[in-house]
Amino acid sequence: MINGQIRDKEVRLIANDGEQLGIMSARDAQKLADEAGMDLVKISPKAKPPVCKIIDYGKYKYEQTRKEKQAKKKQKVIDIKEVRMSPNIDTNDLNTKINHAKKFLAKGARVKVTLRFRGRELAHVNSSKGILDDFAKALEDVATVDKKPKFEGRSMTMFLAPKN
Repeated sequence: MINGQIRDKEVRLIANDGEQLGIMSARDAQKLADEAGMDLVKISPKAKPPVCKIIDYGKYKYEQTRKEKQAKKKQKVIDIKEVRMSPNIDTNDLNTKINHAKKFLAKGARVKVTLRFRGRELAHVNSSKGILDDFAKALEDVATVDKKPKFEGRSMTMFLAPKN
């Protein structure tokens, strides 16, 4: 809330330089802000009495957006790429999927390996776990197993993360 939006009877006022001006009515605080050519901004509305500060609101908003942009620049977004297979995959197809996963890992992305079961394939879930183990073993020089194979619904998933 800024300027006229502040409807409280009493507020604790802080000056632009951080000096405590004490508790006063909202009207008096607004007069002081107008004399300084700045805005009265409610900083802590839940305090008793609410805390207001005399600042240049436009400059304050500009600084906030700049700080948010700087924070976004510094954060690193981790992509998750997915490789899907079926339990009756052949060795050449498996090697192709392993090569795809190597490319994703080389770019720094995490890889989600999904083994999807359809129909009667659900009867052979235990023997299919070896496919994911072979997949992880083939990639152990470039990746580490982030999450072990886990059966969820009609699919078994495993996460691989690139080695540093």
